Amino acid sequence: MHVAITVNGGLREADVEPRTLLVDFLRDHLGLTGTKIACDTSQCGSCTVHLDGKAVKSCTVLAVQADGTAVTTIEGLASNGALHAVQEAFHEKHGLQCGFCTPGMIMAAVDLLARSSEPTDEEIRHGLEGNLCRCTGYENIVRAVHEAAEVTR
Repeated sequence: MHVAITVNGGLREADVEPRTLLVDFLRDHLGLTGTKIACDTSQCGSCTVHLDGKAVKSCTVLAVQADGTAVTTIEGLASNGALHAVQEAFHEKHGLQCGFCTPGMIMAAVDLLARSSEPTDEEIRHGLEGNLCRCTGYENIVRAVHEAAEVTR
């Protein structure tokens, strides 16, 4: 099947098998490997991207379902060589260790901050609860989201 998806601001077209997951389309067809595959069961959130402005787990969306939509990946957040405020805050507040969950965490945090400019700790934890991290203990991630919220207000 033919799909035409705007990815990180550019129209990308390809022929895909009907069963191709969006995460596989992004990684295998477009070479955007920042979106991670970890659990294959939509439990971990490492594959989170924005689909028409909302955070979704790209392992639960078929590429054909994304036909005609706009997708933003972790690679699409930076602008003019500058990191997005959430990316910068994760770096500054040490919100990552191994980094595997980081793209999904950042994409979920950007979505959260688009809905709430001054989230509480509880709102941040709730907003990120679909994203699992095995390294950080989450405290620095929460601090990073607070920092990004402050910077973007």
